[in-house]
Amino acid sequence: MAVNLDDTLLRGTGLEPTSSATAAPARRGLLRAALTGAAALGAGLALDASPASAVTAAPHHRPSTPAQALRALEAGNRRWRTFRERHPDETPAVRQALTSGQHPFAVILSCVDSRVPPELVFDQGLGDLLTVRSAGEVLDEAVLGSIAFGVLELAIPLVLVLGHQSCGAVGAAVAAEESGERLPAHIQYLADEISPAIDHTKEGDARVDASIDANIRLVRSRLAAEPDLAAKVRSGELAIVGARYELTTQRVHRIS
Repeated sequence: MAVNLDDTLLRGTGLEPTSSATAAPARRGLLRAALTGAAALGAGLALDASPASAVTAAPHHRPSTPAQALRALEAGNRRWRTFRERHPDETPAVRQALTSGQHPFAVILSCVDSRVPPELVFDQGLGDLLTVRSAGEVLDEAVLGSIAFGVLELAIPLVLVLGHQSCGAVGAAVAAEESGERLPAHIQYLADEISPAIDHTKEGDARVDASIDANIRLVRSRLAAEPDLAAKVRSGELAIVGARYELTTQRVHRIS
């Protein structure tokens, strides 16, 4: 089924993201300024850059609640799987507007798998999604910091943990546990992180498939336990949702 909204998620999600009046002072201002400054510098180096006055950008619509963000992702995935993609937010006006800042509406933590690019799967464009990718959606300090940046500094109202059918990282973790052999280099780290999610009630391919779902739940619960993120969830400003992408149907559905 598609990414559906339920009453539990909808309750308390009508709050707007943190406003400038409540934003933390100097530290957050410096971070935002650094990002904006870097973007503006890059724009100035473009070979065919046009003066800012030459392009007038329409106001960019941004979902501001968890429910609105989920609806936007659901609509985009529907377009994707029915081959009606719009490839939004790629126009010259949008590109020019984004040189002065970004306002993505969702953080997508997804696998590195080349078959599951979030911007395509959800038919979103420039400035819409903050994407963080690691094999098997494994969390480390860099991944956690990137997600926290999106939520705390950019006031993003939704974090979506996106696993997928036939995940190679989960499959490798299951195979390594069953064989007892260590994986090469840093790949063993990924297997160790995924290992607690392995479903020992299943066998063969069914074990891998069930472990993919269990890993999504595990990563989501770990994120929900992060104090700063948990506070945002309690206030209704943030939802942390688990979902899975099916390669065979291109459909995204909730993992509860």
